[in-house]
Amino acid sequence: MAGERRSWYRDACAAAHALDLLGERWALLVIRELMFGPRRFGEIRAKLTGISANVLTQRLEGLEAAGVLLRRRLPPPASTQVYELTAWGRESEPIFKALGRWGARSPRHDPTLPFSAASLLLSMRTMLDPVRAAGLKARIGFRLDEEGYLARLEEGRIEIAAGDPASADLVFEAAPAVLAAALYGAQPLPALEQAGALRIQGDRTLAERFVTLFPLPERLPG
Repeated sequence: MAGERRSWYRDACAAAHALDLLGERWALLVIRELMFGPRRFGEIRAKLTGISANVLTQRLEGLEAAGVLLRRRLPPPASTQVYELTAWGRESEPIFKALGRWGARSPRHDPTLPFSAASLLLSMRTMLDPVRAAGLKARIGFRLDEEGYLARLEEGRIEIAAGDPASADLVFEAAPAVLAAALYGAQPLPALEQAGALRIQGDRTLAERFVTLFPLPERLPG
């Protein structure tokens, strides 16, 4: 990869090779932020608290060289450069799901740290309980950090993509950490609304049920 990096493992195991490609600090989180569509350099950096411009440049160059992402220029009037995952890059999503479920069991996991929209949306795709969601068919919209997303919930699965949430049966508008508090922290929706941290439009019965569909795995004792 471009820039400074650790030595390669020189191990024939495919998992070791995956770590050669993705094991640098910040690399996986850069991929996470691109999971729901292309981003400009500044947008990626804004979502990754603590990363420097130099390190982000190195990670983007390295992931591009590895074939995980690519650069392209948006057509006018935007005419700006963005980064997006390749088809193979998007195949990395199961890595995040496995790590997310495993990491959520750690007694040292701190859910109060910064939480991006991509983190929240991936967590929903990871933690959805198909038994609890059985028989539920709905379109759920999200406005998170002034960006729109649309989810389709059907047959115990949830698909989420960037898009206009206006046509959804239910729309949540909040900072990602606030909605996470409702999904995983058992924060009552009315209390979050009264505090001005959350807005709900549409089917309130659906909203109350939706936030119960994502049970976290049991934590290990501390």
